[in-house]
Amino acid sequence: MPLQVGPCEAWPTELCCDIPEGVEEADVERWTLVASIILWGLSGRRWGPCPVTVRPCRRSCGESSVVSFQAGVGTGPWVPYIGVDGMWRNASGCGCKSDCSCSELCEVYLPGPVYDVVEVRVDGEVLLPEQYRVDAPGKLVRTDGECWPDCQDMAAPVTEPNTFAVTYRWGLPLDEAAIAAVSELTCHLLKGCAPGGSCGCKTNRNLTRIVRQGMEMEMPDPTLIYSEGRTGLPLTDMWLAMVNPYRLTSPSRVYSPDYKRPRVTTWP
Repeated sequence: MPLQVGPCEAWPTELCCDIPEGVEEADVERWTLVASIILWGLSGRRWGPCPVTVRPCRRSCGESSVVSFQAGVGTGPWVPYIGVDGMWRNASGCGCKSDCSCSELCEVYLPGPVYDVVEVRVDGEVLLPEQYRVDAPGKLVRTDGECWPDCQDMAAPVTEPNTFAVTYRWGLPLDEAAIAAVSELTCHLLKGCAPGGSCGCKTNRNLTRIVRQGMEMEMPDPTLIYSEGRTGLPLTDMWLAMVNPYRLTSPSRVYSPDYKRPRVTTWP
């Protein structure tokens, strides 16, 4: 399940059209949000940035059942073994150290993509940004020699002792192309909101052919365009084809039964 079921706010716009007469500012804001929701869904539900606060669970080194008996390979608690030279050594047996790190890394995973970190609280105290960093994909690494808590009091507010919470913004940043796309779609929707409007929010989706006074006009079936995940607007569809060429409905994910998802409070 994604962190969000829609954009957290309307995307910024630079409208390249004249707002029709009789359209109120509230209508402009409403249809800008509608355009943002449509493009957020058609582009694969990856765009933000949206703030979220999570209560992470750090994976304990003793939780893995995989034991490596090669020196320097694997992670976790030390397992004694006898090497080929007859000497006793310790091998680590779980997943707290990567294969390219000489020391244990204290890290938690944040569902992403992580745009930036707003605040990290441990025992109710806000940590300095110099005390942690973010490694792709979404690994929050402690860098001050301390480690993230193994467990916490989930019933207590994040401002109390024995708690651990991370507030960050997730989602890909909106570039100029995304702003241009949502601006074009917003203008299209606004055209039908004025008195006498015939497109946008008042468009006739079943109209494909017009014959009047000897003039005949054929138009593509809009239902076919929509079924392909497109809008029929050139700039908007070029952006969708660039950022979501395979028309994915959501980002690809790999799930593991051993992974503890962070707790997210949704109410109040």
